[in-house]
Amino acid sequence: MSASPVLLVTGGSRGIGAAICLGAAKAGWRVAVNYASNRDAADAVVGAIERAGGTAIAVQGDVGSEADVQAIFAAVDSAFGRLDGLVNNAGIVGQTARVDEMSPERLERMFRINVTGSIRCAAEAVRRMSTRYGHQGGVIVNISSVAATLGSPAQYVDYAASKGAIDTFTTGLSREVATEGIRVNAIRPGIIDTEIHASGGLPDRARDLAFTIPVQRPGTAEEVADAVLYLLSDKATYVTGAILNVSGGR
Repeated sequence: MSASPVLLVTGGSRGIGAAICLGAAKAGWRVAVNYASNRDAADAVVGAIERAGGTAIAVQGDVGSEADVQAIFAAVDSAFGRLDGLVNNAGIVGQTARVDEMSPERLERMFRINVTGSIRCAAEAVRRMSTRYGHQGGVIVNISSVAATLGSPAQYVDYAASKGAIDTFTTGLSREVATEGIRVNAIRPGIIDTEIHASGGLPDRARDLAFTIPVQRPGTAEEVADAVLYLLSDKATYVTGAILNVSGGR
């Protein structure tokens, strides 16, 4: 490539997303750090990348909004004029609840952000990377969850179901664009020590459940980022349609 490749990370301002942005910049990517509302957090990630000699921009947008998805990709087009990678990391969990306690509004929001948002972002990425559209190919990494295989009963079955959809989407899209220069894979994190647990009403969940993990500890955002960076790299050129657990054996 004549210029450094460009990566868009949705939900890139905190937790796993921030670790992916920082690691990708260190690996030579120019990074678009997407955030929904916390501009200060996104600016902090951009600042850290720039201080280390990398290139990054903060891009506001809620992937659950079609207008925002269009704006996110337009901002990347304007800043960099190309796209070589997408990490579909943005996602939400709800408060711990049984299925019979979940409102229609909660379910609509969960799937709009976690599933439809990821599919729409992937569609826009394909238009900018596929050889079918005259581009040079690229790579997509979807962030799923081990919850997809466990179901998360009495916690957030809706979240687990949304990640099950991401697994299926990864398999289907990977086969759909395999001849167009695009690789599509997913990472299933296990219990990772980030702020997402607090948003579900369980701020100590990672530490409280350490005993249930075969390796007896929660993972770190950086450990997930390392797996994502492998899938983004030229070391994974024959890997597509893969779903990799990063879960300490859970």
